[in-house]
Amino acid sequence: MEKNNYPKLHNATWPGVVGKGPDSEPPLLIDTMLEYTAAAEVNGIKFDGVDVGLFDPSIDLDDADGPKKLADKVSRHNLSIGSLVAPIWGGPVLGSADDRKFFVEQVRKSCVFAQKLNDIGIRRYGVIRIDSASSPDQWYKDPVNSTKLIAETFRTACDVAADYGEKLAAEGEICWAGMHSWKAMIDTLEAVDRPNIGFQADMSHTFLYLLGYNAPEDRILPADFQWSDRATLEEGLKKLTAALRPWTIDFHVAQNDGTVHGTGSHDKTGRHCLATDPNGKLDIAHDAGYWLRDEKGNLTKAFDHICWDGCMFPNEVMHKQQTWNDILAAMIKVRDQHGWRGE
Repeated sequence: MEKNNYPKLHNATWPGVVGKGPDSEPPLLIDTMLEYTAAAEVNGIKFDGVDVGLFDPSIDLDDADGPKKLADKVSRHNLSIGSLVAPIWGGPVLGSADDRKFFVEQVRKSCVFAQKLNDIGIRRYGVIRIDSASSPDQWYKDPVNSTKLIAETFRTACDVAADYGEKLAAEGEICWAGMHSWKAMIDTLEAVDRPNIGFQADMSHTFLYLLGYNAPEDRILPADFQWSDRATLEEGLKKLTAALRPWTIDFHVAQNDGTVHGTGSHDKTGRHCLATDPNGKLDIAHDAGYWLRDEKGNLTKAFDHICWDGCMFPNEVMHKQQTWNDILAAMIKVRDQHGWRGE
C-alpha cells in the first residue's frame, strides 16, 4: 500500500498546446497527452488524473456534448479531471470594455463546462484558473488604475463562478499584468475581495518572483545572490510562501533553472525544466513543502490534488515516455514527504 494517497497526482494536458502551433512545433492534442499520462507508472503507482486547458483545439466550449466527450476520453484511461484553465486570452482585461465582457463570458462558459463534468462524476475537486491576459508593460502605464480594472473584472468573474459553485485561481506567472510580482499579486487578490478567488502557485513560474523579473522593485533575493547560497534561497522561499500560501488554492509541481523562457507566441516566463534537469535550482520534493506546509511544518491540506506543469518542452522530449515516468516519480516524492492518507 502507498504511504499516502493524498494529494492526488495529476498531469497537465496543456503543455501539448502552450507554445506550440504555426510559429513553433505541432501541438500534442489531449488524446496524445492522455496516452502518455496513463502509460506512466513508477513502482506500480500511476497518475490519478489530469488538469485540462479548455483551449485545446479538440475541446469546444460551445458544444453541449463537449463535457461528455471529454469525460469519455479521460475515463477510458482510468483518470479523473481536476482543475480547468479558462481560455480567456482573446479578451485582455486591460483592453477594451468588449474585451472584458469576452473575458467574463469565457469564465462563464468554463464554469458551465465544469459543472457538467461534475455532474458526470469525472471531476470532484479543482478550480478554474485565470490570468489577466494582459502584459506587465500595460500594467506599468498606470499601476493604480490597472489593478483596479483587473480587480473589477475578476470580481465580476468571481460572482459568475459563484453561481456554479466554482473557485477561480489567479496564476502566479510573471508575464501577466497584476500577477507579475508577488506584491502585485497580493494587491490584486485583496482588491478583488471575493471568497472564491485564490492563488495558483507554480514552482517554476512563481519561483521567478524571487528574482524580480518584470518587477525589480519587488525582488526578494539580493542582487548579488549566488545559486550556491542555498541558505539564502531557502529564506527567500520562506518569505515568498508565507505571503502567498494563505491565498493558494491550486498548486503546480515544477522545476526551474533560474531563467525565463518563451516559445511560439507565449511571452517569456519562468522556464519549466525537466524533473531531472541537472541545472534545476529547486529541490522539488523539499521545496514543495514550503507551499504544502505552514510555517510550523503542519500540512495545510488546502487542496485535494497537485499537478505537474511542464510547458514549452520540445516535442522530441514530450514524445518520450520516460519524460512522463520521471515526472511521475518526482510527484510521488512530493506526496511521500507532504501527503496524507484519506478516504
